[in-house]
Amino acid sequence: MTTPAEWASADDDLLAALPASAAGARIGYARVSTKGQLLDRQIAALEAAGCARIFADKKSGKNAEREELWNALDYLRPGDTLVVPALDRLGRSIQDLIGIVSGLRKREIGFQSLHEALDTTTPGGRLVFHVFAALAEFIRELIVQGTYEGIEAARARGQRIGRPPAMTPDQIRHARDLLTRPDNTVTSIAKLLGVSRTTLYKYVPELAAGRDSLITGGGPALPAPRA
Repeated sequence: MTTPAEWASADDDLLAALPASAAGARIGYARVSTKGQLLDRQIAALEAAGCARIFADKKSGKNAEREELWNALDYLRPGDTLVVPALDRLGRSIQDLIGIVSGLRKREIGFQSLHEALDTTTPGGRLVFHVFAALAEFIRELIVQGTYEGIEAARARGQRIGRPPAMTPDQIRHARDLLTRPDNTVTSIAKLLGVSRTTLYKYVPELAAGRDSLITGGGPALPAPRA
């Protein structure tokens, strides 16, 4: 099944005129977030707007598996118009909304939102979506720039970037000290320090060569680690 992301393209012109088709159908899409909510008002509004067929989902907008939305998008043909009660019924975000509408325009399909009185088959509606797209790109660039500047500022202050290590230097030194004592098992030391055996072997790599490698200055080899 084709997804909106596959239809949309970065160079799609939201201001370009959409070929009108008198024979095109108006297809509705409604959505509520939970099964306990009713679709009656949305469906009534779509029927009043002249929708010949209505698809409806009872799922959160954050849920990528909106089956009826994908069915509606696949059902649409050039010259048709997708009608929704409100913009938030269609997209999970501005970027998601723009991607869907851009994909529809690429297929010569119109889009109308009843609550916001937006219609991409009109010059005014196309202008609004062009502004939406420009704002979404501007916000994205601000977020990227802010994130980069924040990372650089943290590095300048000497802060570590990324996930903290599973073992601190003190824990590693403590583990090495405990491992020089034959009565301590690798498992018991890992539990004492609150880490896994795998983590212990990762942060004390010489352990894999045997406990004798942990003792400086030579001496007899100690028994191999016990499970």
